[in-house]
Amino acid sequence: MSKTILIAGASSAIAQSSIIQLQQKNHTVIALSRQSLTIPGVECHQVEGYQPEQLPAIDQPLDGMVYFPGAINLKPFNRISLADFKNEMDIHAWGAVSVLQKYVPLIPKTQTGSVVLLGSVATQLGMPYHASVSMAKGAIHGLTLALAAEWAPRIRVNTVAPSLTDTPMGEKLINTPEKREFIEKKNPMGKIGEVEDIAHAITFLLSDEAKWITGQVVSVDGGMGKLKL
Repeated sequence: MSKTILIAGASSAIAQSSIIQLQQKNHTVIALSRQSLTIPGVECHQVEGYQPEQLPAIDQPLDGMVYFPGAINLKPFNRISLADFKNEMDIHAWGAVSVLQKYVPLIPKTQTGSVVLLGSVATQLGMPYHASVSMAKGAIHGLTLALAAEWAPRIRVNTVAPSLTDTPMGEKLINTPEKREFIEKKNPMGKIGEVEDIAHAITFLLSDEAKWITGQVVSVDGGMGKLKL
């Protein structure tokens, strides 16, 4: 059955891969992005940000939503300012809250829906220099559980938690052969994630095949969050 899915943060590499996969399944996509986007077959809205007053009105029913906006800001704890912490929370957590409060009412009460948020392996595995992103993504993991309980059984809520993925956002961490090899050796699967790996998990959680999955943080991280070799 064809679905209508709202994608917030549609310019990200993982979002772009997810859109392709959703279109291949004949789903309709509505995209929000801070960048100006033109995607064939997609209703695109450019936004200044993801606070309530910045979000456009959408007048069609939705079957699902994915919230992608994020940032990687790795610093020693004593060099992270309160403004840095606030910015991370604004992007990851408050933005997600604003989008959900704005658009969840568009999921008809006679239907079931699915929400997918983006977390991080850094909330499950202590990693140096990750204090601000771990705190913000930890809020997303907590929000997932609370909303999955509150909205059951009508709306499923899950989070996909990747490890470092080969995207423009993560490029500075793998932009030399030495850095890439170091990261690969730390992962149990001996590789860096690809955008399609994460997108497949997202599109699955949006699908009817995942109709009995809710309140989960699904790790798509090559085993990094659970395994030590």
